[in-house]
Order: sequence, then structure tokens, then C-alpha cells
Amino acid sequence: MTATKDEFRTAVAALPAGVAVVTTTWRRTVWAMTVSSVTSVSLEPALLLFSVHGDARMRDALDEVDTWTLSVLGADQGPVADWLASPGRPAVDQLARVPHHASTEASGVRLDRAAAWFECRTHAIHPAGDHDLVVGEVLVAERGPADTGGLVHLDGRLRDVR
Repeated sequence: MTATKDEFRTAVAALPAGVAVVTTTWRRTVWAMTVSSVTSVSLEPALLLFSVHGDARMRDALDEVDTWTLSVLGADQGPVADWLASPGRPAVDQLARVPHHASTEASGVRLDRAAAWFECRTHAIHPAGDHDLVVGEVLVAERGPADTGGLVHLDGRLRDVR
């Protein structure tokens, strides 16, 4: 016996999850998406994991681009998370209203005022149901200011953590 989709969704809503944005540059466009499935995988080598829906535009980009940047959102970046998670947002210039700057080693951009940044090279992609697990080798890891706080997804809402 397995849990139903509704049972799983209701129970997993109690699991607090950090919120981040993954970006990459593909076909001369910066692509971005909000994720709440980030986890540290390994210290040696440094590996980070996030999941992406199999039908997402970001998933298509990851087939052709091997580096990406992950910005861990700060406590005040709920509107950014909401915007980059909204279905139907334009593919072009989706970061026009989101302050950001160039990544140093990887494709994509770093979001300003983030709590931390990780620039990664795809190490592996594993199918997992309707999502794929993207494991990245961390090329650059940098912490933002300590007072930035963080953003957590819990019970279907974004909550700031300071």
C-alpha cells in the first residue's frame, strides 16, 4: 500500500524547506526557477542537489548547459520566490525586476541580497517520479551577510526566518 497523492501532499507540507532560486543561461537567455528541494549531499566532494519537474523549461536547459547557480533566498525575498514560481511568467527578461549580478564561475546569475550562493557543474541527473534530481559539484560557495536570514516554505506558505 502506498500513500495517496493527497495524503502525501498534506503530510509533506509539515516539512520545512529552505527556498532558493536556480538560474542558468541557455540560448542567450537567463532562465530561473524557485526550488524548495535543495539539500547538501556530500562534503568531499562538495555536492548539492535540487529537484526539477520533468516538464519544466529549466529541465530542458539542463540537457544542454552543464553549469548553474543557486541563490539561497534571504528572509525578505518572498516576492522573488513567488514571481519565479509563477506559471506562465515570460521566459525572456523574467529577472528584469529582480536585482542580480553575474556569477563568477558558472552559468546563470546570483540574486542580490541572497543568504548564500552556490555555483555548480552538473554531476548527475537522476529520474525520480515526475521530477529529476539534479546533483551538482559545487565550484563556488559563498555566504551572504549573517543578518540576511532565510526563507522557508511550510504549510503552503513562505515564512521568513531570522
